[in-house]
Amino acid sequence: MDKAPKKLIKPDEYWRERLSEQEFHVCRMQGTEAPFSGKLLHNRESGIYRCTCCEADLFQSSNKYDSGCGWPSFDAPIHPDAIRFLEDLSHGMVRTEIRCAVCDSHLGHVFPDGPPTTGERFCVNSVSLIFNNPQKSGD
Repeated sequence: MDKAPKKLIKPDEYWRERLSEQEFHVCRMQGTEAPFSGKLLHNRESGIYRCTCCEADLFQSSNKYDSGCGWPSFDAPIHPDAIRFLEDLSHGMVRTEIRCAVCDSHLGHVFPDGPPTTGERFCVNSVSLIFNNPQKSGD
């Protein structure tokens, strides 16, 4: 069974009409929100974290942990095909950028300093995520 997500490809004008200025800057222009400023950093509710742009499921709350880095951190995506990985050589560093596999929205970066469960820290901008709590929304 092929679980590869269906791709959503839209021009910048499409995203500019649907996203706030900050969402567009982070999600479509590979920006970063200030550390410790994101709305989901301290969220402890159970649910699913989805892509702000296309609402694809990205992370489960059970994989979220407090890394102390200033951005929401997860030790794994909801499933392996949910995230796309790209080499990022910006800012004089070598990092691995993470993007939504469906719409190519910039999420953040993954680092090899996570908890023992996976050894990975998916460091994600809050503005790149929307949170869905099925108990509250009936979803």
